[in-house]
Amino acid sequence: MSNPSVIIFGATGSIGSIAARVANEQGAKVFLALRDVNKPIPGLSPDEERERGFERLQADLTDAESIKAAVVKSGAKRAFIYLMFGVTDGMRPVIEALKSAGIEFVVFLSSSSVTVESTNKGDDLTTVPPSDFIAFSHAQVEINLQNTFGKGGYVAVRPSYFATNTLQWRSMVRTGEVKLVAPNVSFDYIASSDISRVCAGFLVRGPKSPDGSPSPAFVTLCGPQLLSQKDALAAIGKALGKELTLKGVDQEEEGIEVFKANGIPENIARDLVRKLISRSKGNDRLYADDLYAEAVANVEKYGGQPATGFAQWASENKEQFL
Repeated sequence: MSNPSVIIFGATGSIGSIAARVANEQGAKVFLALRDVNKPIPGLSPDEERERGFERLQADLTDAESIKAAVVKSGAKRAFIYLMFGVTDGMRPVIEALKSAGIEFVVFLSSSSVTVESTNKGDDLTTVPPSDFIAFSHAQVEINLQNTFGKGGYVAVRPSYFATNTLQWRSMVRTGEVKLVAPNVSFDYIASSDISRVCAGFLVRGPKSPDGSPSPAFVTLCGPQLLSQKDALAAIGKALGKELTLKGVDQEEEGIEVFKANGIPENIARDLVRKLISRSKGNDRLYADDLYAEAVANVEKYGGQPATGFAQWASENKEQFL
């Protein structure tokens, strides 16, 4: 396998930073596209960055010309991108800029909600309803990738519920009392490292699966165990050696305020609360048996390692709650 040149947009994020390191470990020349080129990369010291041949480039996903300039300067043929929330054009200018600058294959960090909304409709992305804000926003980007890069020119990596979402509880964990909307609702809590390995694998291989077959248009990923929010909180408490008090929230407006207090924009908070309350009433399509089993298996299939359990993740990341 030749050593590809890849460009990572969002290299300071929880997924992009790990994907950059893993792609580098697997032999890729990695360019780090940053809005602020002086910002530190999590898990990568300046010495390591220099010794391992990373290069920084200034680029802003809201500025198509800066994207073109960064890609042309890097000479990269593969790119990692993520959704810019708030855009109304499905990131079309970004995608067209990548294409015109010479990118041949894109890895897009999407969402499992797209799978949920389209899986029973022939995977038709145009059927994803605007009422599902998160799914619709990601689906619009996938549609533009499909139209611009075509089959084999991109892969949408669709993780489910990030384990790092529990870091929203951090300030409450510190006080000892945690307010949770619909605490009995379960999630899979997939680790960022598992998502990143899958993304890095596609960046290094390009439009190929590990067995050499063509890469799929999308890959859905889930963590290996479904846990209620209540049980996930207990796992965090155990990792910290701290007793935590749970307060359940079942009213929409109060739930929105809980999310807003933890830095979530109101439109996203409202969408999240409505989904949680709906799922608490039994309207749960997220973890259908066949879909969930395949999504868990995909972590190892495309990332090379079994999915990380939440208890392990909590133990490894307990300092972030302190």
